[in-house]
Amino acid sequence: MKTLLYILQKEFIQIFRDRTMLPIIFIIPVMQLLILSYTATFEIKNVDLIALDNDRTSTSRELINKFSGSPFYHFNGYADDFESAQQLIKSGKADQLLVIEPYFERKLIVDKSAEIQIITDAINGSAASMMVAYAQSIIGDFNKNIIIEQNPSQQLGMPIEIGSLFWYNPELDYITYMVPGILVLLVTVIGMFLGSMNLVKEKEIGTIEQINVTPIKKYQFIAGKLIPFWFIANVDLAIGLLLAYFVFNIPVMGSVVLLFTVASVYLVGILSIGLVISTLTNTMQQAMFISWFFLVIFILMSGLFTPIESMPNWAQIINHANPVSYFIKMNRMIMLKGSGFMDIKEDLIILGVFAIALFSFSIMRYRKTV
Repeated sequence: MKTLLYILQKEFIQIFRDRTMLPIIFIIPVMQLLILSYTATFEIKNVDLIALDNDRTSTSRELINKFSGSPFYHFNGYADDFESAQQLIKSGKADQLLVIEPYFERKLIVDKSAEIQIITDAINGSAASMMVAYAQSIIGDFNKNIIIEQNPSQQLGMPIEIGSLFWYNPELDYITYMVPGILVLLVTVIGMFLGSMNLVKEKEIGTIEQINVTPIKKYQFIAGKLIPFWFIANVDLAIGLLLAYFVFNIPVMGSVVLLFTVASVYLVGILSIGLVISTLTNTMQQAMFISWFFLVIFILMSGLFTPIESMPNWAQIINHANPVSYFIKMNRMIMLKGSGFMDIKEDLIILGVFAIALFSFSIMRYRKTV
């Protein structure tokens, strides 16, 4: 135990002596949380809309006003003809084109039927589907008002009244959904990158040979390398939780102790991955490249941005070996739902098995000469 304390003392002195390391550890995670929470969103707002009004009546203008009055749309004006409107979409100056046919108002009154064309830039398929859904909702509401005006005596009430109740995120705010996941991303970056560079740094400056000839046990050395960044990552998580509360108004609905318990188990596994990488590389550049390779895969398959259920079956099977996905799931459950230990027990046990296995493997991978 005394040997481990000496190693920890040496590691903390080495970390805080490096002036370039402190901003990486504390300032950059804060900046990432504040920036990514606002920008990493799949909500579609300010859709650039242009209109080709071939009718130019009060009814067509009313429909266009429905779009321009929506908070999801930014009306960019009228197009003179279809070719110029098409060019605006090609050049990226418009996302959607609303085409209103000639005699639109007269057809609504006389024929009780008229056509509207919506053309959407679908380079981004998911965004395009949401824009079409917005347009269909606005047109449906406009259509309902037209029916009521034409048939004022007709009762359009529905026999079943439908109401919605949204739990855990009643405002349907995407930031509330993203912040717990981004907190996981930050501690993952800290753990994997710094863990992978820590041992390699000893190799580059030449002190690893001096350590190898000491009677320090392998598990003591690996634990001494892991614990400082385990502690620092937990401090970063605490800072992130404070920012989530004071900046984004997202409190921890569940147990804070349980949240840090899960984080502590998770960080042992992530830091162990970094240490395994550091045993395989000889330079910090190699360690960063390999860490980035695994980090991108872990994050993209973690459910942070896209639901795991939407992935192919083979990807969902592979994702069972992704520790990031387990922590994101548990972090959201604890922070937003107030879930307790019994709700996350199975995932926590799997995460614990990962942590023990990876830590043991990092000890085995480290070759020490006595």
